[in-house]
Amino acid sequence: MRIERLAQRLRIEHGLKGKPLPTAHFHVTLHSIGFHDTLFERVASWAQAAAFTISMPAFNVAFDHVASFHRTTRDQPLVLLGSDGAAALKEFHGVLGTTLVRAGFTPRLSSFTPHLTLLYDKREVAGRAIEPIHWTAREFVLVDSRVGKTQHVQLAKWPLVA
Repeated sequence: MRIERLAQRLRIEHGLKGKPLPTAHFHVTLHSIGFHDTLFERVASWAQAAAFTISMPAFNVAFDHVASFHRTTRDQPLVLLGSDGAAALKEFHGVLGTTLVRAGFTPRLSSFTPHLTLLYDKREVAGRAIEPIHWTAREFVLVDSRVGKTQHVQLAKWPLVA
């Protein structure tokens, strides 16, 4: 896969020690709805009901930059970022966020930076352009991201259709 090869190449070029994430973990997080163990099933059910109401066509995504996100407490995520190609992701983020708000959730609707995390490392990589990576988003997925365990469990998915 092209993203895997890019992650390996950047790791070598920048002398990074962090291992690239497994291909199965590559994703673009749109919203975090903050499950709690005691309410997990109820919250997941509400989120699924809200997602069923979304009607939006598939859209193209393009990431054409790579950079580290600066964090002070942990390793820095090395991420793919988009310029023009991120507009559709931002639009979908807004549609999904508005739908979640109507369903009673409180997602952050501002300050969204579409990105795909490649790896984590102590060193930061300055932003730079890369050959664009394109794909078509044809579905969106509700994932239980088990923090600290590097596990992502798919709970449901929905096609993007007009």
